[in-house]
Amino acid sequence: MATAAATSTSETEAEPKAGPTAEGEEDDVKTARTRRKVLSRTVAAATYKAVEPGWDQPEEGVSESDGDEEYAMASSAESSPGEYEWEYDEEEEKNQLEIERLEEQLSINVYDYNCHVDLIRLLRLEGELTKVRMARQKMSEIFPLTEELWLEWLHDEVSMALDGLDREHVYDLFEKAVKDYICPNIWLEYGQYSVGGIGQKGGLEKVRSVFERALSSVGLHMTKGLAIWEAYREFESAIVEAARLEKVHSLFRRQLAIPLYDMEATFAEYEEWSEDPIPESVIQNYNKALQQLESYKPYEEALLQAEAPRLAEYQAYIDFEMKIGDPARVQLIFERALVENCLVPDLWIRYSQYLDRQLKVKDLVLSVHNRAVRNCPWTVALWSRYLLAMERHGVDHRVISVTFEKALSAGFIQATDYVEIWQAYLDYLRRRVDFKQDSSKELEELRSAFTRALEYLKQEVEERFNESGDPSCMIMQNWARIEARLCNNMQKARELWDSIMTRGNAKYANMWLEYYNLERAHGDTQHCRKALHRAVQCTSDYPEHVCEVLLTMERTEGTLEDWDIAVQKTETRLARVNEQRIKAAEKEAALAQQEEEKAEQRKRARAEKKALKKKKKTRGTDKRRAEEDDEKEWGDDEEEQPSKRRKVENSTPPAGEAQGLEAETGLFGKSAPVDVDPPSKQKERAAALKRDVPRVPHDSSKDSITVFVSNLPYSMGEPAVTLRPLFEACGEVAEIRPIFSNRGDFRGYCYVEFKEEKSALQALQLDRKTVEGRPMFVSPCVDKSKNPDFKVFRYSTALEKHKLFVSGLPFSCTKEELEEICKAHGTVKDIRLVTNRAGKPKGLAYVEYENESQASQAVLKMDGMTIKDNVIKVAISNPPQRKVPEKPEARKAPGGAMVPRQIYGARGKGRTQLSLLPRALQRPSETATQAENGPAPQPAVTASAAEAPKMSNADFAKLLLRK
Repeated sequence: MATAAATSTSETEAEPKAGPTAEGEEDDVKTARTRRKVLSRTVAAATYKAVEPGWDQPEEGVSESDGDEEYAMASSAESSPGEYEWEYDEEEEKNQLEIERLEEQLSINVYDYNCHVDLIRLLRLEGELTKVRMARQKMSEIFPLTEELWLEWLHDEVSMALDGLDREHVYDLFEKAVKDYICPNIWLEYGQYSVGGIGQKGGLEKVRSVFERALSSVGLHMTKGLAIWEAYREFESAIVEAARLEKVHSLFRRQLAIPLYDMEATFAEYEEWSEDPIPESVIQNYNKALQQLESYKPYEEALLQAEAPRLAEYQAYIDFEMKIGDPARVQLIFERALVENCLVPDLWIRYSQYLDRQLKVKDLVLSVHNRAVRNCPWTVALWSRYLLAMERHGVDHRVISVTFEKALSAGFIQATDYVEIWQAYLDYLRRRVDFKQDSSKELEELRSAFTRALEYLKQEVEERFNESGDPSCMIMQNWARIEARLCNNMQKARELWDSIMTRGNAKYANMWLEYYNLERAHGDTQHCRKALHRAVQCTSDYPEHVCEVLLTMERTEGTLEDWDIAVQKTETRLARVNEQRIKAAEKEAALAQQEEEKAEQRKRARAEKKALKKKKKTRGTDKRRAEEDDEKEWGDDEEEQPSKRRKVENSTPPAGEAQGLEAETGLFGKSAPVDVDPPSKQKERAAALKRDVPRVPHDSSKDSITVFVSNLPYSMGEPAVTLRPLFEACGEVAEIRPIFSNRGDFRGYCYVEFKEEKSALQALQLDRKTVEGRPMFVSPCVDKSKNPDFKVFRYSTALEKHKLFVSGLPFSCTKEELEEICKAHGTVKDIRLVTNRAGKPKGLAYVEYENESQASQAVLKMDGMTIKDNVIKVAISNPPQRKVPEKPEARKAPGGAMVPRQIYGARGKGRTQLSLLPRALQRPSETATQAENGPAPQPAVTASAAEAPKMSNADFAKLLLRK
């Protein structure tokens, strides 16, 4: 913060300046800086007074002229620049540089909300009142301001209002503030400020008008409406006039008929204040309001207990109010929900839809639509509904056109959004045209709008999104229908359809049939025939359908010559199509064969690599045995057989022999040889250990209380001991059954059985938890053979507008670091860093926001951001559909049938390829559709070698002698 505006006489320890010229220039700068600081202090003091109770009384020991004295000191500093010296304020210089940066940023992107807020804060801190007023004005024109921003602005303006003109300016600000959101605190400030102008002409009527509007706006607020009622009553009680008693009585009775918190205290206050007994009708209304309060309390208490933004609680409250059907209360609960959820487009759509269909009040409906597009300008549905509402309520055409231009500059996130807003505007322009006239101003405007729409989509939208958003040319199709049906201009319609076909749509049968139907309805037979002939030649997706339509038309309307031409063209075209399909199938089969050969090559390479590795391991074992034999020669006088040596090594030597070995070791300086079992001995020992572990068969009746845990580290020593504390947090664990291989190695998965089913359900939340550096997978224990429809959890692969896909992240980026970056643009519900099965990051992440509006803002702000020297890419989560290639199971034989490359048994290829069956007994397989590494599908009737009659030794001898 800057130093005081005027320093005391003891603070004159500044260095002398170089010369009188530099000294005078610097003093001018310091004087201007001092004035800004004085004004800033005045604003802060006024704000403090407006917020704190009893602000209108000066504090003890503080004179009201302190500000004037401070300003006088600044003026004296200006008159005698050499008298005082100012210390150099680095923080203030930083603020000025930051202000310049923010202003430059806003000149580039005026829709940067945070930039506006930071600029206003710094300008207010520096006392730049003119600039801060302009900055606030610009921001309020683009965005609706929050309650805090409005109160801060209003307090600043109230503290500087001196005359009637300033008061009118403050009144205008209050009117703007109460239109953005429904804020009881702003209405209360408005009422209290209007009380200060009661001495002016019409001041009393102004105060009552403000309070009455406040009651109609927020008087039904269950928790905050009480303050408005009490302020209004206190004001009326303070007025000395004959009619005030009746006015206060009326306010009490109106308030007691509304369900509000602390109604009992208000009723007791009314009993104490009133000299007459309370009427019976008032008591009945009061009791009825108490009953209503009890029905509303569960929803109000749910809001009090939940954390902001409490969208689910507000949605339930809205449903309850809409069932009751009181329009005022429905409107109030919508407004309350929007204060905390102003960036949720679905809530605005629901609110505006209710007003459009139920209330239909022009000013109210248009105001809500306007606020909706100001809060969520990126949502095209809100703009389309706004245009419809303006047309529905007869708004001037120029205003609607201006609104449409604002929509184009709102910055939609998809190319299709621009197509939708253009469609809505073109529909509006079409409804303005009187097509009974051959030519009109509205018709020319409609045609020019169609032309502009096509140019806009081609230039602006394609340049930004690399697509026009209208691949089917729906705008051009609508234009062609209007020209043909409403303007009787088939020539223009045909030109439009020619343009549609040249944009890559000529290969689709449905496009040609749409054009054909238009010609049938508004054209002639000659152009219909021409269109179908072109369709037969160009269509590639469903040519049979187009050929059928052509033949049907010629059968009903054509001559014999036309019929012959149509038959010839369709047969030629279908023959060519069939030939192309055969070639495509052959090409696909060739590709499948290549893939199969590549897979076989990879399989052979892996087998060779495995054999080489095994061979190297065998050589290493032999070398180690040779070394052991050499060492044995040093300690043994006699040479032993290998079998005897292994027995000795595995047995305990006698004491005397051990002492002799020790003596020899000391003599030759060598350590005793270490007993190392060969690999075969190690496998036998591991298998023995495995056999010692009791095998417990899996009980499928306990699947509901059991979870399946996989992707665990193979190196985990004691899985049951390691996992038990982790799963005991979910409930009492009955048993943990890790799965071992035949060699006794842990296979990386296990079963965890609980005592209760709810514990197993809670354990599913541990899915993807990191255990010893790997993500642990936890899934329900389900027998897929008995439940083939069971689906393991998979992350969604559909479009999720509230979720972002972030790529290009540095591998060192943690979840906490990414959350710190993302939460600046909205409420982050979840962040998932994508890892491989070993738990290593892949530089990808999914960020889930509370709603799609926050996600859209985050895309605009974060895409292209640099994190640890890595430029990240951010987009709405919309994974591409996986194309699972069909596994090539067969090869096309020369005869045309698909035959297997090679037939293996049910357990795949054996270790040997030698046939152990005499050739005389071998029979060709009748089922040539068996897939590799899998059993063949059983035909209805098969004859296999397994079904052949058994042969005796004599039968075998006859066969051999026959050779």
